[in-house]
Amino acid sequence: MKLKVNGTLRDVAAPDDMPLLWVLRDLLGLTGTKYGCGIAQCGACTVHIDGEAARSCAVPVSDVKGRAVTTIEGLASGGVLHPVQRAWIEADVVQCGYCQPGQIMAAAALLKITPKPSDAEIDAAMGLCRCGTYQKIREAVHRAAETPAKGTRS
Repeated sequence: MKLKVNGTLRDVAAPDDMPLLWVLRDLLGLTGTKYGCGIAQCGACTVHIDGEAARSCAVPVSDVKGRAVTTIEGLASGGVLHPVQRAWIEADVVQCGYCQPGQIMAAAALLKITPKPSDAEIDAAMGLCRCGTYQKIREAVHRAAETPAKGTRS
């Protein structure tokens, strides 16, 4: 089957019921998307499907045929970091970093639909962080909200 991932059409030989997460990581080598819980609860596997946040561990690859998938590797555009990626660096959010690709993807999708989110909206949209950097995550999302995304895929 053909999948559009990060703006590129890719041929993938995968069973229809294979989770998108494993297609991305194991078949396409895009390891930025992480496995966390396997039941769509933690958010480490968050990607964008047609611009909306989705937990890739619970999405069968057959569900993304003909749709655009963006991973953390494809969030930047033309060598320019997405405002959320820049804000993450500026706010020094990362401790262990494991969940951060999913957090960044969730934040980018949130800001697309809610340009100036409240702390409660941020909390509701984000996944789990074992290091507990929630205050810095909120700070980074608010910071990114001040810098509109230009020319990004999602």
